[in-house]
Amino acid sequence: MSKMFYAKLAVSNIKKNGKFYFPYILTSIGTVMMFYIMCFIFTNDGISKMTGSVYIKTIMIFGTVIIGIFASIFLFYTNSFLIKRRKKEFGLFNILGMDKRNLARVLGIENLIVAAAGLIGGLLCGILFSRLMIMILAKLLKFNISFGFQISIYAVAITFIVFIAIFILIYLNTLRQLHFAKPIELLYGSNVGEREPKTKWVLAIMGAISLLSGYFIAITTDSPLAAIGLFFIAVLLVIIGTYLLFIAGSIALLKILRKNKGYYYQTNHFTTISGMLYRMKQNAVGLANICILSTMVLVMISTTVCMYLGLDDALRNLYPRNIEVTAQSISVQDCQYLNEIIEKTLSESKNSSIDTIKLRYLNFMVSQKEDSLSFVSNGVYLNNEATAALFIPLDEYNRINNSSLSLKENELIVFLKKTAIGNNVTFADKNYKTIKLTDDTGLAKYTSIKYSDNYLMFIAPSEKAIMNIYNSIALDKASNTNLNYYYGFDTNVNSASQLELYNNINTALNNSKSIHSDQIYVGCAESIREEFLTIYGGLFFLGIFLGILFMMATVLIIYYKQVSEGYDDKQRFEIMQKVGMSRTEVRSTVKTQVLTVFFLPLIAAVIHIAAAFKMITKLLEALNLTNIILFAWCVLGTVVAFSLIYALVYSLTARAYYKIVE
Repeated sequence: MSKMFYAKLAVSNIKKNGKFYFPYILTSIGTVMMFYIMCFIFTNDGISKMTGSVYIKTIMIFGTVIIGIFASIFLFYTNSFLIKRRKKEFGLFNILGMDKRNLARVLGIENLIVAAAGLIGGLLCGILFSRLMIMILAKLLKFNISFGFQISIYAVAITFIVFIAIFILIYLNTLRQLHFAKPIELLYGSNVGEREPKTKWVLAIMGAISLLSGYFIAITTDSPLAAIGLFFIAVLLVIIGTYLLFIAGSIALLKILRKNKGYYYQTNHFTTISGMLYRMKQNAVGLANICILSTMVLVMISTTVCMYLGLDDALRNLYPRNIEVTAQSISVQDCQYLNEIIEKTLSESKNSSIDTIKLRYLNFMVSQKEDSLSFVSNGVYLNNEATAALFIPLDEYNRINNSSLSLKENELIVFLKKTAIGNNVTFADKNYKTIKLTDDTGLAKYTSIKYSDNYLMFIAPSEKAIMNIYNSIALDKASNTNLNYYYGFDTNVNSASQLELYNNINTALNNSKSIHSDQIYVGCAESIREEFLTIYGGLFFLGIFLGILFMMATVLIIYYKQVSEGYDDKQRFEIMQKVGMSRTEVRSTVKTQVLTVFFLPLIAAVIHIAAAFKMITKLLEALNLTNIILFAWCVLGTVVAFSLIYALVYSLTARAYYKIVE
């Protein structure tokens, strides 16, 4: 037998199965291209010159790993469609005299052709579009990168090694299936699973419990820190629940509907339910995959878009004023010196302050047992047994809020965030009467307790009263002898002028020998804007990039499912016409079934992101982004845009399905 025979047969097989192979090759090209571009970005010299380059490189390396893992899983998955559709063909070759060794040679050449097309096409497209992607990233990060046409040999080598390994593993997996299959099994391999699936109530119940548990965690999580730890648990439970409900729950539901004779024995309902039960096990896995991928696209794009658009909000939450000075354990007299230095620096730079906030306070952690509070530690130390406590002198509170409240020596005004306290509170052995506030008037955001999900704010009669409370419960009485001090203000100057003023104030305070404080920190939002932009912009770029990849995977799975189901359903709908159903009735049945099955994953994905909405807002809050309305608009916009693309994919793939069936 001529050696060229195998090559010609392999090329002929690919052409004859073009409906399945060409989308597979295009997907291979797309994943190779995206993998190369990610490798190219984190190895690019221009990126290394950016502010916060370490962040962007870390994000891109993470993206490269994700794409590599996803490409492996997805190419294996799509290849399974090809093998399934061609098993009958392999069986015929086997019966006609081609043994498994010869068949393996043909499959090896086919795999080599696909791998070569994917690698060459993907690398060429990656090299062609890599500069465009760098320019888009630089635009998002507002950074000028000057470079010419570049090819990263390192990125080419890594891409080649990774995808050669993937295609070799795919080929070995195909040989494994071929080795253990008998000719008769190959002949009917594409029809495996035509028996009506059994109702697996245990799996269906487990799926419902898993999904509801994931939803419960997502909906009831209130703490941003808790959300970080519980998010992946909730995601895992939802993924497990989704697969089990699509595989077992859908069958159980259809059989419940079938038992309802009044509903089932109607022409449209009878054929639709019977059709959806037919080969439901194979459909369910594909539908669950589409649902999970759709959810990933919605969550990833909406979250990263919100982060990028909400950059200014995040910086404002982190820095309530453009420029801030915080001094730890500083006396009233030293506060006056600090004020004079700041005001002198402002005057010398010919700038003026706007919305100035000056606040003396003390905060530490307390442990609560009923209405008795005891000392835990200085600073913000978050655990389940500790609560942040903020103390503000009454005169400071009245001055800032332009109020005229008064207190007796044994009274405290208290604002409670979650924690409950009665009409009295005890520190050590001293009891205070509490007067409740309904609002903290925004003072907590100027102190470190703004990072606490739960805190107590006390308004005390005087600074002396605060220090008495502190010294009565503190473990180390000498650790803190004065209150802390916050001085913050806005300016109406541009970013460069703000940075200059920030540096001048920082220098002046560092050079001052008249101020005595445990620590003085000068902060400015503009000083970290570029770092935030690098992180948020990089995540935005990665989110869109991976969103496109997952969307491409979703489209391909939908396409394969429609074409594959078209061939499987063709004979069944021919029988329907032969037993008396009109062409219109058959088409109506097909349309109802396809619409139901097709849009079920999208509906489930929207429900998933709705259930995850609160938890995602808590995760964003941990990143200083508290604009829930912005995130809601981002989610809505992403859902609408994705639904339109999804509907377009339906209209295109449904035509192929109807053409095959009819």
